[in-house]
Amino acid sequence: MSRKDLLIGITYDLRDDYLAEGYSHEETAEFDKEETIAGIENTIQKLGFTTQRIGNVKALARHLVEGKKWDMVFNITEGMYGLAREAQVPCLLDAWNIPYVFSDGLIMALTLHKGHTKRIIRDVGIPTAPFCEIRNERDADAVQLPFPLFLKPVAEGTGKGISALSKVNSINELKTASRFLLKQFGQPVLVETFLPGREFTVGIAGNGEETEALGVMEIIYTSGDTIYSMEVKEDYEKRVKYIVPEKEAADACIRVALDAWKVLGCVDGGRVDVRMDEKGIPNFIEVNPLAGLNPVHSDLPILCRLNGIDYDTLMNKIITAALKRNKII
Repeated sequence: MSRKDLLIGITYDLRDDYLAEGYSHEETAEFDKEETIAGIENTIQKLGFTTQRIGNVKALARHLVEGKKWDMVFNITEGMYGLAREAQVPCLLDAWNIPYVFSDGLIMALTLHKGHTKRIIRDVGIPTAPFCEIRNERDADAVQLPFPLFLKPVAEGTGKGISALSKVNSINELKTASRFLLKQFGQPVLVETFLPGREFTVGIAGNGEETEALGVMEIIYTSGDTIYSMEVKEDYEKRVKYIVPEKEAADACIRVALDAWKVLGCVDGGRVDVRMDEKGIPNFIEVNPLAGLNPVHSDLPILCRLNGIDYDTLMNKIITAALKRNKII
């Protein structure tokens, strides 16, 4: 079967659709703009496949009930509701036995929860900052980690809930920040020992023995910021500089990233974020098995460009990995 004979459906959350329904900018921060969907679709077509836009989880459900089928689905749907929201589309596709790109529902649900993910990472011996969770306001009094600490919602992405207030230096700051996050996001708060070192992200593609690091990108703050917040990410051209680090640091980050990726069972492609501790040892921060794929602005395509990999090549690596994993080719 040639690529042209393969119909690739595309599932996604379009930000404009949700904004039109009255959701806020923050609530829709993880969702994609039209330019991202168009970039993905055009590239898949350029790679020789036939495509069909499906839309979000509700649109997918309607299509499935109507009996529609695809040879494979390229899924970038984040979901709106629940701690397992990134698992909803993969689980539906599994129920209809339709192959898809990126990790399954189990992995998506696990890795969205940063606390559960870090427990696995810690237990297998991969370096990660000491941590605990605050599930209600009373839990703040029981935190025994040394200050400074870093706080963020346990199951958000795109820097949501991360700001200058996330780094706390006292019990009063801890209580104030955790109270705000509990109220704002309605989910537990992850509390970690603050890592003072350099910050990196590592791109990964492939499966099994063909899993490879696509490159490493260091994030350098240029405007006084020290935290990779949602605001910094959206204004990255003015507030950060991205560089390829020296080989020694890159290799150390790659080892941590690949170990974490394989232990967690992620597939096809994504990113692992790493930050060094006070001794210069790379620590696992989090994994993104559903990395942003805006051709220009997303971290994974940016780090690939810095490491000599263009967007078409990145997408081809991801799709080829999924086709092989699903035994379509």
